[in-house]
Amino acid sequence: MTSPPKPMAKANNISKMLTQVLGEERFPVQVDELALEYSHQCFANSPIDKVVGEELDSLDGLLKANKARSKWLILHNSATLSEGRQRFTIAHEFGHYLLHRDQQDLFECSDDDINRGDNNERDNETEANLFASTLLIPLKDFRRQVDGQTISFDLLGYCADRYGVSLTAAALRWITIAPKNAVLVVSRDNHMLWACSNETAFESGAFFATRKNTIELPQEALAHSPRLWKTSISEKTQAIRWFPREPASMPLTEMVKVAGNYDYTLTLLLMPNSEGHGAHHDNEAPPWKTPTSTLSATGNYPCDRLEMICDDRPQMAVCLPVSSSCVWLAF
Repeated sequence: MTSPPKPMAKANNISKMLTQVLGEERFPVQVDELALEYSHQCFANSPIDKVVGEELDSLDGLLKANKARSKWLILHNSATLSEGRQRFTIAHEFGHYLLHRDQQDLFECSDDDINRGDNNERDNETEANLFASTLLIPLKDFRRQVDGQTISFDLLGYCADRYGVSLTAAALRWITIAPKNAVLVVSRDNHMLWACSNETAFESGAFFATRKNTIELPQEALAHSPRLWKTSISEKTQAIRWFPREPASMPLTEMVKVAGNYDYTLTLLLMPNSEGHGAHHDNEAPPWKTPTSTLSATGNYPCDRLEMICDDRPQMAVCLPVSSSCVWLAF
């Protein structure tokens, strides 16, 4: 019995192909065109036939098969103001198509589905998020942009522009490779909407269980500052401000910025690591789970195992249109 494809391995395969065809400066990924071309080349009997934007009530995206399962449709919510959010939603539904289409004919994904998932190792929403994040923000290229740089929302904004994603997606990607304990908090009206901790922060107890609790921001949080509407703010403080169990001597860097097209605030909390932890394979989901993870970690090491570019054939030649010509890659 063939094991189900792993989301990061699948996305890494496609990223490798795109880099070979288009080069290192190929971003942002034109994921709507990619989904159409790739599915027609690899799954000609049941491809994605259309990627369409429509105003969707209560949904961010949808993947649906026709009655014969001979064609698939991706819908994304055109009312979403952020182009980066729309790109991520299309990539998320493309992930469902590649990973889960044998399980059901219809995938309806709300904002909460795409933001969170159920954080189970085989949860479909979490897997689709992992695929989308890895496809749109490949770890190898992302490291080239941030390694050796002081983290800031300006740097993350540059990455968001490069990959055509939201600032939130870029921040989530960064915390998975952060060299210290890192927690991203998304808040509105002085309350947390959700939070995501990286591995070392979670294992040290620095996380917020926002699924089960309504959590107010600390009174001293920078998110309360009236200066925030004009710029991002950064401040060095004590970790006890956010995490009462931390010793008073534990330092914390707090960085805050209002998310552009969204009515919420991003807070990035950074603390020194208390101890070292092992790294993960880049194609495998981590064994740890954050309580409210939007995008799980992707590991710290380059991929050293590639699956076939198409699941159902041992060798494939894939054609991608480049500058009105067709480039064929054999795998």
